[in-house]
Amino acid sequence: MLKTAVIAIGGNAIISEGQKGTIEEQFENVLKTCDPIIDLLEEGYNVVLTHGNGPHVGNALIKNDAAKNSVPPYPMDACGAETQGLLGYVIKQAMENRIVERGLSKEIAAVVTQVKVDENDPGFKNPTKPVGPFYSKEEAAQLESEKGFVMIEDSGRGYRRVVASPKPLDILEKNMIKTLVKENFLVIAVGGGGIPVIEQNKKISGVEAVIDKDYASALLAEEIDADLLIILTGVEKVAVNFGKPNQAFLSEMTLADAEKHMSDGQFPPGSMGPKIDAAMNFVRNGQGEAIITSISKLKEAVKGGTGTRIIK
Repeated sequence: MLKTAVIAIGGNAIISEGQKGTIEEQFENVLKTCDPIIDLLEEGYNVVLTHGNGPHVGNALIKNDAAKNSVPPYPMDACGAETQGLLGYVIKQAMENRIVERGLSKEIAAVVTQVKVDENDPGFKNPTKPVGPFYSKEEAAQLESEKGFVMIEDSGRGYRRVVASPKPLDILEKNMIKTLVKENFLVIAVGGGGIPVIEQNKKISGVEAVIDKDYASALLAEEIDADLLIILTGVEKVAVNFGKPNQAFLSEMTLADAEKHMSDGQFPPGSMGPKIDAAMNFVRNGQGEAIITSISKLKEAVKGGTGTRIIK
């Protein structure tokens, strides 16, 4: 049996900071991530790719606002579905082209993925995730009054809408994804953390929210019995005492180590915290280990040469 690795790619790896986000830029950026992932396929792994979509959903909401007098705006769940489809296309085509260039063959499937959340999740009562364009104070007040949006002032740049970021409970397409993996497909799934849905009276419906893609990726890895969860980030290894004279990079953490570092405030909520927490969830509840590293060091990290590995 081949081992299965779930690899989570950040949305900023697809639209880099400072770029306009043209489709040509996106293909070019994704192509840079292909070779390390194909290397892992050659090492004998089945691979499930997940990805962020933060810049894309933000752009979709800006388009909503710009065209609101011409076409009906989409709710958050529809924007998530729309960007999942686009990014599934971009990643699939880029990966297929590079696989052919390397003289290999691999079937790739992109799965539009719904993720169940709890309608009573505390996040819905206290939304914190900024999304979409910036507004003036007057525009923000109007949106709060007319649409019931929750608006906050964002770092002196204007006012933005904030939405809930509920914890994922279940990947609805998990059995489909598991079957595709068994059939040796490279699968692209849970884009942007998945389309957030709730279940009421045995019916599924979308909700206005954004699910953290690392938490969703960890849940998917658990539900399909993956051997590895790999969360890609901008650094080769995780550090404690970051930016201080006693900064130290970590090659390995047990769950107990990670819990202590979390309680000591080593991994802030706005940066490494959710990645470590998601990795811990998978290691605690799943059957495998988690690795946090950069895309350029992926192959070396899987072999144990670098990266930060979280073990039971």
